[in-house]
Parts: sequence; structure tokens; C-alpha cells
Amino acid sequence: MAYQWYPGHMTKAKRMMQEDVKLVDLVIELTDARAPQSGRNPDIDELGKNKSRVILLNKADLADERQNALWEAYFRGQGLFAAAVNSRTGAGMKQIQNVIMDACREKIERDRRRGILNRPVRAMVAGIPNVGKSTFINSFAGKACAKTGNKPGVTRGKQWIRLNKSVELLDTPGILWPKIDDPEVSRRLAALGSIRDEIIQTEELALWVLPFVKENYPGSLAARYQMTEDAKAADLLDGIARARGCIRTGNEPDYEKAAALFLDDFRSGRLGRMTLEQVSA
Repeated sequence: MAYQWYPGHMTKAKRMMQEDVKLVDLVIELTDARAPQSGRNPDIDELGKNKSRVILLNKADLADERQNALWEAYFRGQGLFAAAVNSRTGAGMKQIQNVIMDACREKIERDRRRGILNRPVRAMVAGIPNVGKSTFINSFAGKACAKTGNKPGVTRGKQWIRLNKSVELLDTPGILWPKIDDPEVSRRLAALGSIRDEIIQTEELALWVLPFVKENYPGSLAARYQMTEDAKAADLLDGIARARGCIRTGNEPDYEKAAALFLDDFRSGRLGRMTLEQVSA
């Protein structure tokens, strides 16, 4: 299972980000808490190498709570600032202001020594598709969000979003990376919906996710579909099809429909909190 997913407009977006990153003090990178490493764009490390960095494990409410804590500790061990959040509900969002201030402490102290007081931290938000970047910005900004207009020295009339007196966000499009070499990364991203369903084989993907759920979160399938889990992946999908009435004419299971239903249950958290990528791996 290999997916190439680099639309032409992403080349333009990457070039724009290469210019925009020069204008910020901090890069806030969102990744899906259910696959924290697979969901990180390797280009961001290069683009933001001279900037303060924050990693936010978004959709943390859908991920394994124990793994959330382990991944936070892992990223902090890499010298990055990290926090688990749920942008949709606002859970964990109150800590983000402090995380940003901690990440930019050296910059703030340097400004203070130079006599520059109250200059806001400028941050860029990056993330791959479907990671919740826009939801995060809206949740963080709230109703007090105000565009501050063009900044001196900022080319092409870029717009900044002022969150408060301390933080401004440069709202730019996120970028993808052109090739995914690791098929496991492809599968994880496809399972989370970060790769458009139109270009994936739904049934094949479901047959990959099912054994993972069975092995790592036993009882979840039985609870959701009232079926036995002591079966191979193909038989599990057959059981889901019959449990949910995904039947074609002639009493034949509609595996494609059952696979889509299962993946929707998985992505939405109806099977429980699960993390596809574990720190121990």
C-alpha cells in the first residue's frame, strides 16, 4: 500500500512557507496524537531548524491516554516543547499560551535586554491535511481574534492574527511532503483520514487496521459489533458486514461498505481511544 499525495499547489505552498518562516519566532506543528511521528512533515524540521518549536498532539481525546503521555515525554526528550490538546472541544488549550512563552523564553529575554518590551511572539502553525490546523487556530483565537493588518517589512501584505498582547499567528497553508517511503506511514495516515479516501483501497486498508485493533485493543470489536474477535481479518470484516446489514443481493456481504463503516467508526473514536503508533515501537 503506497500512496503519492503531493498536489501541484503544494509546491507553491512550500515555497511560500520558506519565505514566511523568516518572519516568525516560533513554529507550532500539529500532529495527530494517534500517529504522532508518522503525522509529522519531515520538511518542517529543516524549515524551522533555527526557530523555537512546539509539537501539539491534536485530537488527543481520540488517542490512547497512556500513549499521549509517553509521546509528550518523547518529544520533550528530543528538545521540543510538547502538549496534548483537543482543538475541537478546547481541552488542553489553556496551557498553550504558557507553552509558547516557555518555548520563546530566550527570545523574550533577549528583547528585554535590548530594551524591546511587549513585542508579541510571532508563530506559524503547520500541519498535514486533516490534522485540525484551522480548528486549532479558531479555538486558540476565540472570538477575540483580530487581524492586525500589514506589518512593516512584511512583503505581499501578509495578514497576522492577533490572539492577545503576547502572541500573533501568521495564518499560512500547511505543507505535505512529496513522497512517503515507508508503507507503514502510508497506512497510518490513510487510516486516520489524512490521505483522501478517493485514492485509497478502503477494503485493503480496513484489513490492515482490523488486526491492529484486535491485537492492541482486545474487546473493542466485540463490544461495537457484538461479534467474536477470534478470527482472521477477512472474517472480521465479514462479521462487521453482517452485523451492520452491509449485504448485497443474494445475501452476499458488501465488504467495501463494511470497510468504510469500520474505518469511520475507528476514526471517530466509536471503537474507543486508540493510538496506531506507539512510542515503544
